[in-house]
Amino acid sequence: MTATFVRAKQATNLATPITPTFNAARDNVQNLRASRPDLGILMAMLEVDVISLTECSVSRNRQLSFPASEAAGIHYNLEGIGQMFVGTGPAIPLTPHTLVITPPKQPFRIDAAPGAAARTEMVEARWKSGDLSETGKRISAGNGDPGVNMICGYFHASYGASIDLFATLASPIVERFDATDQLGYRLEAALTELVDRQVGMEAMATALLKQVLITLLRRSLNSGDLRLKQFSILSDPQVTRAFARMAADPGALHSVTTLSEIAGLSRSAFMARFASAVGCSPMAALRQLRMRKASNLLTANVLSIEQIAHAIGYESRSSFSRAFRRAFGNDPAEYRALAVPSAVNDAGVRTRISEMTD
Repeated sequence: MTATFVRAKQATNLATPITPTFNAARDNVQNLRASRPDLGILMAMLEVDVISLTECSVSRNRQLSFPASEAAGIHYNLEGIGQMFVGTGPAIPLTPHTLVITPPKQPFRIDAAPGAAARTEMVEARWKSGDLSETGKRISAGNGDPGVNMICGYFHASYGASIDLFATLASPIVERFDATDQLGYRLEAALTELVDRQVGMEAMATALLKQVLITLLRRSLNSGDLRLKQFSILSDPQVTRAFARMAADPGALHSVTTLSEIAGLSRSAFMARFASAVGCSPMAALRQLRMRKASNLLTANVLSIEQIAHAIGYESRSSFSRAFRRAFGNDPAEYRALAVPSAVNDAGVRTRISEMTD
């Protein structure tokens, strides 16, 4: 009996150190799997803004350089073979259907030289992010046959005023697709929308660009190593879970305590990891998400300001107005008047007609 008990106790002691490691590994796998529906929520809530977009043609033995920008860049090689250099990083081989996301604040250049020993001529592009007047204008380096033909642009992909999906991107994201993925088709269609400048062009262009980014995210998810660390907000699955809950329902009664419980972390660990992944505190992120939703609801011009205040988690119109004024510089009523002047004018006309007929 005693010997049996001792052997059982020894077996238990031997197994004890293994259990935490096994549980941690199991939890990590579960966290990665659980992040997939959360990622679906975040992709649905993601707002994409096309800042600039154009076609770049670089002749053989030429280089085309771009200055640093505050926004992330998106570059898709339609045809040809060359290289791209981002900042001081190594050469990125460019083959047809190569997609490159460049980090903010880093210059880049496109090199269509056929070989390392070839002499190239540098041409700096004057087109910069935010210059919509240059959107759609073809940029050419050289007059010969193009060695590389690309669509290049700048964009924001965010959840609030400053919660940018690519804000902390340190090195380029490079993925190679093929024609069946239709990324080139979508980017060319977005460029056509911006050039034609018809009603709804921005909505169409941003929707097409969002499809490209979701395709990129899927590629990262399907890769063997789940390279989500490239996306700042998505780098921590447990933080992603809490952030997705905030983004899906910013008007709920969220707190650091409830969000840390959703993440399965202690309060202090959650605060530190959230700030590292998102770039601000949980409550600062929540305010941004609420203000973004308020902006959209005010522009839609369906709910009253009191209803919007309650919908995004504020108890009174006055507290909502103070927060909104700090975020946008205008009262909600003023913001609505500027965002939907036609609706306000129509309402004014209806009011005057009513007064005349009474």
